[in-house]
Amino acid sequence: MDQFQTAPACWVVTDGKAGMQSQCVGLAEALGYDPVIKQVALRAPWRQLSPYFRMGHDYAFTKGSDPLLPPWPDLLIATGRHSIAASLYVREQSRRAGKRTVTVQIQNPVLSPRYFDLVIVPQHDRLSGPNVISTMGALHRITPELLKREAEIFAPQVAHLPRPYIGVLIGGPNSAYSFGEEEMTRLARLLVRAADDGGGSLLVTPSRRTGERNMAILREILGARPAFIWDGTGANPYFGMLGLADYLVVTSDSVNMVSEAVAAAKPVHVFDLPGGTAKFGRFHAALRTRGLAHPFDGSLHSDVPDLPNDDMARAVQAVRAAMCAAWG
Repeated sequence: MDQFQTAPACWVVTDGKAGMQSQCVGLAEALGYDPVIKQVALRAPWRQLSPYFRMGHDYAFTKGSDPLLPPWPDLLIATGRHSIAASLYVREQSRRAGKRTVTVQIQNPVLSPRYFDLVIVPQHDRLSGPNVISTMGALHRITPELLKREAEIFAPQVAHLPRPYIGVLIGGPNSAYSFGEEEMTRLARLLVRAADDGGGSLLVTPSRRTGERNMAILREILGARPAFIWDGTGANPYFGMLGLADYLVVTSDSVNMVSEAVAAAKPVHVFDLPGGTAKFGRFHAALRTRGLAHPFDGSLHSDVPDLPNDDMARAVQAVRAAMCAAWG
């Protein structure tokens, strides 16, 4: 086991989406690694046919992709449809070179889990197998140490605002959910009610999907109420907000954001957007059944339930076991 203590080389491979990359980096950091980040994109026909088209991976990636070249890593952690071709390619090439890179795929790869050493998926994906680990939600980078450090950095920017702090994590429209002017108007009015009732402040961070029009609506409705709204310049104080907030409000469109909010061990309130899928529905229902999140109706709950079993600890243990099995 000395090889684990010396942190063997680790790659994180994604299409560059922040939420995807954060899951992989969180697992790598929990394992004690400082991973090399690789961002890839597929060219035609792999882009249209992935993950089912599994030939010619030498030519599958665009010129803008980070190179996948030896020396091969000991561990590759990947997520997202574009990363599957990379995982399969590195797995094959490393074996040809006598290296045997251990491949860990996060989220449902659609392909059979047998193409990877380990697959880690949320329970709502309903995927099972001898090398499949199910988690309650998405993996993440949240640790008490990270939140404390980032909160200390962010605190001076909002020290003039009254407490309690209501952290607001806003996503945007996607393939499952609508999030237009009507939804933002409704959310903003509920936030006003929560801030007015509690006499506190709003700490808001939007995503790239939120949109300028939605943010303009939010600012107009909030008016002169005490608030910090990240404007997209400089480093995103996302983790600082999670660490400082007394309450959290998060939109329902992102499993990643909701999972991170729950992991911050604060009272979590989910603002339901129109739409959803059966998988999203199972995820949100499980959180509410366990008392880990409340629907956001403008009122704030102060209870902080005990967190369930540590998904990250189970994932780390499973990765270590897979590495031991691969390397004898």
